[in-house]
Amino acid sequence: MRILIVDDNPMNVTVVQEMLKRAGYRDVHSAPSAIELFQLLGLAEDGREEPGSLQNESEYDLILLDMMMPRVDGIAACRAIQQVERLRDIPIIMVTAIGDSKKLAEALDAGAIDYVTKPINKIELLARIRSALRLKEEKDWHKDRDRRLREELQLAREVQTAALPLPITESFIEVGAIYNPSEELAGDLYSWQRIDENRFGVAVIDAMGHGISSSLVCMFIASVLKDAMTSLVDPERVVEELNRRALQLQFADQLIQYYYTALYMVVDLERGVLEYVNAGHPPGLVIRKDGRTERLGGGCAAIGIFDKLDISKSTVSIASGDRIVLVTDGLVDAIDAPPEERLDALFGRIQDLNGTHTPQEWASYLPGSDAQLERPDDQCLVWVDLKEAL
Repeated sequence: MRILIVDDNPMNVTVVQEMLKRAGYRDVHSAPSAIELFQLLGLAEDGREEPGSLQNESEYDLILLDMMMPRVDGIAACRAIQQVERLRDIPIIMVTAIGDSKKLAEALDAGAIDYVTKPINKIELLARIRSALRLKEEKDWHKDRDRRLREELQLAREVQTAALPLPITESFIEVGAIYNPSEELAGDLYSWQRIDENRFGVAVIDAMGHGISSSLVCMFIASVLKDAMTSLVDPERVVEELNRRALQLQFADQLIQYYYTALYMVVDLERGVLEYVNAGHPPGLVIRKDGRTERLGGGCAAIGIFDKLDISKSTVSIASGDRIVLVTDGLVDAIDAPPEERLDALFGRIQDLNGTHTPQEWASYLPGSDAQLERPDDQCLVWVDLKEAL
């Protein structure tokens, strides 16, 4: 444990060093002023951490800081240290000969975790040091755990992103997506798969909640969906399979039941037909070449709630120049309007953008697109453009 004593009185430093040495603390350093303390911590003379300033690689586990020192006193030094993120977890014990309760309160408000009064009582000092070092160890453990968790979450996000399909750009069809997770890991999923020369399966899924648990459910769904798209094809059969597999998820807490909404469709270019099942999901939107629109409404309840779903498959005609848009409720809920008007408002905005911007440009015009905003839910939009005569 590295302990730093900061005191302008050499005799006080010697006395405390001897106490610590006899108690078994060997890595003890000293500084005669707050200015030298700042230098040891890699700060400028005014206590600020300037851009590009040298940062000392040495880290102290505890600072014993004298309250009364020339130029910069202990309270000001403590306050400056607390302003630097990399230093604020170092416990500071204030050493003072002042019995003024207001000054002591000011020192604690500045960031000191404890104090000892002069003349120093050895037993009291060592007890407070042990307590402070235990606190430092706990903070270091939590910081290391949080760092590892952030690294694992970043890796998980990269894996989840890698599982998403690449855009399709061909002479007769284009499929792409806009994707804004609310956290490191998302509960929204989109997927598409080429079934044969003329048919494409496209799905948008929104799992209950968001974050780690929902992302794991999404990864499970993605593996099931990819297989079901190519082997079962038909929207009714695919949704039946998704429901069957969702009910197989078993949790230790019987009160937990994950469900998700989905809109799965098969785009048949040869027949000029779109077949779909909407399982409790926000409607999709077909924007015709002439500006007319048609919604892809409900077909059954959400997936994972009931053993048997009363599935209703719908069919709409499609033609060259049509655009199909699928969204998740994170986009709908981001619209600033009464709840019952949000979907209409979102589709109105999409229709306005449809004639003036490409789907790739929509992201900056859709609600919640600002990267600095904290989104309460994941946001996903998928578009399918039919580009040539069918």
